[in-house]
Amino acid sequence: MKKPTYTVTVNNKQAHRIELDHAGAFAGKIDGKTFSLDSNSSEPGHFHVLRNAVSYAVEVLHTDAVTKTVTLKVNGNTYEAVLKDKYDELLHALGMDGLASRKVNELKAPMPGLVLEVVVAEGAAVKKGDALIILEAMKMENILKSPTDGQIKKISVKKGVAVEKNQLLIEFV
Repeated sequence: MKKPTYTVTVNNKQAHRIELDHAGAFAGKIDGKTFSLDSNSSEPGHFHVLRNAVSYAVEVLHTDAVTKTVTLKVNGNTYEAVLKDKYDELLHALGMDGLASRKVNELKAPMPGLVLEVVVAEGAAVKKGDALIILEAMKMENILKSPTDGQIKKISVKKGVAVEKNQLLIEFV
């Protein structure tokens, strides 16, 4: 099984490649160098972390699951970290990672595939990041999420239908 791999960008400048030994692990490699952490939580959002016999006081100040951003205070210094996994990198490669910065009126298929499920209905109110359609492509299930807050105007596909790249899937009001 492939090891979970992430890119973490700290304060919008320092990017680090992290490969965990397994899901949920506190050990692996950062930029090719082996690491392991021990941590203890004294209260929710507060941690005592040991790495290479050095102690760190870590406080989680803010998390945003949609943007995969976490703000941490480590030994009195504040850091903002953005986590990207293989799916975020795929969206970037497909040119879909910049959708949040502009008004989106429609969702198109990022790749050819088969619609496994339409999660929403016409007229439904959605928030940015809500699941809309599950698309199977290259033997993988891809959850297509709402790029914007809005309302579903029209759904142009149904479950079981094959779609082509850039085919219109959903229109927003």
